[in-house]
Amino acid sequence: MARARKTPKAKDAPKTPRRRFRPGRWLLRWVFRLTVLAIALMLIWVSFHAVFNPKTTPYMRSEKARLGAVDFQWVSLKDVAPAMARSAVAAEDANFCTHWGFDMAAIRQALEQGGARGASTISQQVVKNVFLWQGRSWTRKALEAAITPVMETIWTKRRILEVYLNIAEFDEGVFGVDAAAHHYFRVAPGKLTTTQAARLAAILPNPKARSASKPSDFVRRRASSIRDGAATIARDGRAACFEG
Repeated sequence: MARARKTPKAKDAPKTPRRRFRPGRWLLRWVFRLTVLAIALMLIWVSFHAVFNPKTTPYMRSEKARLGAVDFQWVSLKDVAPAMARSAVAAEDANFCTHWGFDMAAIRQALEQGGARGASTISQQVVKNVFLWQGRSWTRKALEAAITPVMETIWTKRRILEVYLNIAEFDEGVFGVDAAAHHYFRVAPGKLTTTQAARLAAILPNPKARSASKPSDFVRRRASSIRDGAATIARDGRAACFEG
């Protein structure tokens, strides 16, 4: 009679060597995972607003908390006078159609002038107001620099300008071109004249200290220059990316 083969006991099985815990590798692995997650969330967030209109912004919320209410009504770009879109671009970012989010010529000029003038494009302003917060911290600037080219890739130029005109502040508690047109001139944004549009664009850098309906000499001169600039970009093709 054959003898049964003896099964080795569990304690006789070869032991698997334990991996040595390396905190550096563990940290790098989690940094990589969190970075990938952050990039994915950013892409989803930016893509979402390429289709869906922002109902508010962080700055609007803070002003609403301070003032109790704000005047804001979204309006499609097709319902805004073309002169308004051209005036905003002429005033804030004349090379809007030709850059990828950053106007390098304007940045170089600002550096040469020691920061006496701003070089922030319309795209950067949209990123700051829709996705980030107000302030001058390096963290916000770094995030703005990262998100701006992503938005430029996913959004059309027309969409960027549409969002910009709808979230820009035109007076204390007055946000967007629809509210501004009614506030200053008691007309719909589609009825703005070239002069009215230029005056609205002229107050954009400092809306709380300037008025479009009761313009100072400075605002009148700036509006006149903006009106000429708007006509120029219409002629030379620098308005083609958001018109048509």
